[in-house]
Amino acid sequence: MQKYNCIIVEDEPLAAEVLQDYIIQVPFLNFKGTCSDAIYAMELLQQQPVDLIFLDIHLPKLKGLPFIKALKHPPQIIITTAYQEYALQGYEYNVVDYLLKPIEFSRFLMAVNKLKQQPAAAAPEQQAPAPRAGERPHLFFNVSKRKVKVYLDEILYIESLKEYINIFTKDKTILTKFPLGEIEEMLARNNFLRIHRSFIISKDKIDAFTATDVEINNKSIPIGRSYKELVMSVLTPPSW
Repeated sequence: MQKYNCIIVEDEPLAAEVLQDYIIQVPFLNFKGTCSDAIYAMELLQQQPVDLIFLDIHLPKLKGLPFIKALKHPPQIIITTAYQEYALQGYEYNVVDYLLKPIEFSRFLMAVNKLKQQPAAAAPEQQAPAPRAGERPHLFFNVSKRKVKVYLDEILYIESLKEYINIFTKDKTILTKFPLGEIEEMLARNNFLRIHRSFIISKDKIDAFTATDVEINNKSIPIGRSYKELVMSVLTPPSW
């Protein structure tokens, strides 16, 4: 039987205790610990393998949904919250289930049983290929039946146009058919940051920023409301 290593990210001790009791009763769940905030959870994820997170939304320091965005390779997630208004947004992150407190054990079982219905783990997410010695990192994109090379250090920002994206550099704009979420994964380790459902930016190219937008090459790019907390945590030094 496949076992799932799981953690609880919850700042309410009673709610965490209930979830822990439920987890212990399920043979294919292996309880690995409770984190009272998302920052501590990030540290724990680096220390041991975790297959499943029971995640509250309203957490101190960093809220639940921005926490999911901050994870490059998130494990499976079951949201546990008292706020039903975030359900649709939660499913946009491909969560396994969305549980409303107080959580009945029968409803908990329905959620964790969905884990067995999930497809087998996919291959590691594609990243921009590692360059050879002395070679600048780059990607090729289909443009009018040609493969066009784009150097990553020349990209200012990327804008989504439904199934297409616009890649902006100082000298040109490249329109290509490519999902924004997929290019986000490919650029994850190359100093890029998604700040809006429609925009990814190069952090190195930021000229200025506020709580609502960033400025790159005289272009003002909005920061999405649901991305604001993550963006500020990345761009603002802790001492500010």
